Amino acid sequence: MTATLIWILVALLAIGLYLSWTAGRLDRLHVRMDAARAALDAQLLRRASVAQELATSGVLDPAASIVLYEAAHAARQAEEEQREVAESELSQALRAVFAEPAQVEALREAPGGEDAAHELAEAVRRVPMARRFHNDAVGAARRLREHRKVRWFRLAGHAPFPLAFEMDDEPPAALVERVA
Repeated sequence: MTATLIWILVALLAIGLYLSWTAGRLDRLHVRMDAARAALDAQLLRRASVAQELATSGVLDPAASIVLYEAAHAARQAEEEQREVAESELSQALRAVFAEPAQVEALREAPGGEDAAHELAEAVRRVPMARRFHNDAVGAARRLREHRKVRWFRLAGHAPFPLAFEMDDEPPAALVERVA
């Protein structure tokens, strides 16, 4: 009788340790996801700020400046529910403004244009990487949260279900190729 009780206690202890380890792992994934989201937000803000600064610099033609400024302003001011759409529209505006290599060359030839083009190219290139890191962290957290043991024992607590950030983040080819 005593041996059976000891084995039951050992099994319960092992199950408790395993569940605790799983909950800790899930918590670390949520922390990683939050850090990746903060990095993505920073890169998106940097891209919008550089685009807005470039649009107001007077280096671009007026039509391109208006298109770029409005898209960048909308991306910076977008509510969380509309953020993906606004960021996608900024990507489309960047591709429209810098569709031709001649436009990039004209930007580079303007005073201060070389630095502006380089800064914009770097900002545009970092957004897809930050989004990929965020979506990878979201995927890992989702996979763990879908396990039965996590659902049955409510190891995720009250944390919201992680959502990927889906947007059009294709950079303007003429801008990125020239800097690479």
